[in-house]
Amino acid sequence: MRDKVNRPLSGIRVIGLEQYMAGPYCTMLLADMGAEVLKVERPGGGDPARQVPDFFRTINRNKRSLTLNMKSPAGKEILLRLVEQYDVFTEGFRPGVTDRLGIDFEALSKINPRLIYCSISGYGQNGPYRDYSAFDPTIQATSGFVAITGFPDGPPLKCGRPHGSCRSGR
Repeated sequence: MRDKVNRPLSGIRVIGLEQYMAGPYCTMLLADMGAEVLKVERPGGGDPARQVPDFFRTINRNKRSLTLNMKSPAGKEILLRLVEQYDVFTEGFRPGVTDRLGIDFEALSKINPRLIYCSISGYGQNGPYRDYSAFDPTIQATSGFVAITGFPDGPPLKCGRPHGSCRSGR
């Protein structure tokens, strides 16, 4: 592996408030390319993906982690001070959550006008499905992918690793 100094995103600082898969995968790629990534997790357990340790370690490699309570004034103040020092902000909340927390694009760009703000959601920030949860099985079903899977006389099948079988034998 090449030295981090020689990677294309060396010197770029990313702060990410996301969990599960899409957001952490995005920031994992940025970290792999040399960005310094700080993953912000909620108190009391952090990212739910921590329940599958091997998966969590893979999708969050090359990152540092910090726990902040975004619903508390102190947690929000810490985040706002951090945003001043970062180049990229990623979030994976449902549409409207960042508005309620006071950490939407408008609020953060006043603190750091050069900040790149990335909202990651399954169905986008606008449109008829914006409030729907988007996990792998629902995306496969909504997109019609499961209609081409399975056996001729059986129900459709989700493609990929089944949930609950990701644990090691330890």
